[in-house]
Amino acid sequence: MAAAAPKKICMVAGLGNPGDEYEHTRHNAGFKAIDELARQAGVSYWKTQLGAEVAVIAVHDPEAEGQRREVVLVKPQSYMNTSGGPISKLCAQYKVGVEELLVIHDELDIPEGDVRVKVGGGHAGHNGLRSIIDKMGGRDFSRIRVGIGNPPGRMPVADFVLKQFRPRELDEFEATCARAADAAGLALTQGVVYARDHVNGGAASNGKH
Repeated sequence: MAAAAPKKICMVAGLGNPGDEYEHTRHNAGFKAIDELARQAGVSYWKTQLGAEVAVIAVHDPEAEGQRREVVLVKPQSYMNTSGGPISKLCAQYKVGVEELLVIHDELDIPEGDVRVKVGGGHAGHNGLRSIIDKMGGRDFSRIRVGIGNPPGRMPVADFVLKQFRPRELDEFEATCARAADAAGLALTQGVVYARDHVNGGAASNGKH
C-alpha cells in the first residue's frame, strides 16, 4: 500500500537509457523531464556518481533552514532495466528514504500526452520500476507518469518504446515531458498529494496501476 502521508521529496530520478541512439525515444521520458527540471533550476553542472549523472538543486521550503531544501536530481546510466542499482546507492549516500523519492517514467497505460502523479503502487510491468522496487526494498516512492499510449497494431512494446521520433512527434513528446517537469516541480514545492490532485484533476484512475 502507498504511504498515507508522503514525506517531502528529497530526490527526483528520471528513467531512461544512456547514449545518443536512445535520446529521442519514448523510454527516455524521464531523462527529458529531469533535464527540463534542471534547466528551470539553473543547473550548469552534472557529476558522475555511483553509476548516475547527479545534480543538486535548492527548492523553496518554509520549514527548512534558510527556507531552502536541497533536492538531488538523478539520471541513472545503467540502462532502464537496472535503474534501481544507482538509485538505491544514491539514496543510501544522501540518506533519502523510499518515501522521499520521486521517479519520472514513461507509462504505456496512460494516453499519449497525459501526465499523472501517483503515490506508491506496483511496477505494472515497467522494468525500471521493477528494478527500483527490488533494490529499494519497497514501493512507497512517488511517480510522475508520462503517458505514451500503446503500440500501434502488433508492434512489439520494446520496438515502440525505443523507436526514434519523427520531428513533429518529438516536439509533442518534449512538450509532454516539460509538463512532467512542471508536475515534479509542483511536487517538490507543494507536496506530492497536492501535485497529484492538481495535475490529475482528481482522476479516479490514478490508483489503478
